Amino acid sequence: MKKLLYVALLMVSGSSWAGSDLETSGDVLHLLLPATAMGATLFYEDGYDGSWQLIQAAVSSRLIVEGLKYGVSKDRPDDSGDDSFPSGHTSDSFMAATFIQQRYGWQYGLPAYVAASYVGYTRVASDQHYLEDVLAGAAIGALAGWYFTQPYEGITLTPIAGNGVYGLYVSGQF
Repeated sequence: MKKLLYVALLMVSGSSWAGSDLETSGDVLHLLLPATAMGATLFYEDGYDGSWQLIQAAVSSRLIVEGLKYGVSKDRPDDSGDDSFPSGHTSDSFMAATFIQQRYGWQYGLPAYVAASYVGYTRVASDQHYLEDVLAGAAIGALAGWYFTQPYEGITLTPIAGNGVYGLYVSGQF
């Protein structure tokens, strides 16, 4: 797992993607969250099942994001392009955080959600996205993570909201 994190850090440190330290920190976390999720599947020797669930969540999330970016022409706040909606960085980050939480529990999921939220914050604060772009990206990523991820062991709690119904879905392997 350490090697995987070092590779991700080297990839980020060797490039100049962002215009500010704030944006760069969000870019780094955007890469580290999915890398950490994949690393967790290796650490827990959860190889095939965990990796396959992560890949399904990541690909579906990214396909939805790219389809919306293509279909919805929305200018970025800094006028650098017309692909503001939704935020891919935030979608990727929330997908990874949700995978971590669903698969391995809240003790790992909570810090991952904090990091994913910070990524969303950096996208708005660096004028790459509007708040609604980030919220849509977070929802897409979280939904993809919830849909494709089964708990590794123990009990998983999933919030449910829709059609006037709100609740908590409890699942697990007994």
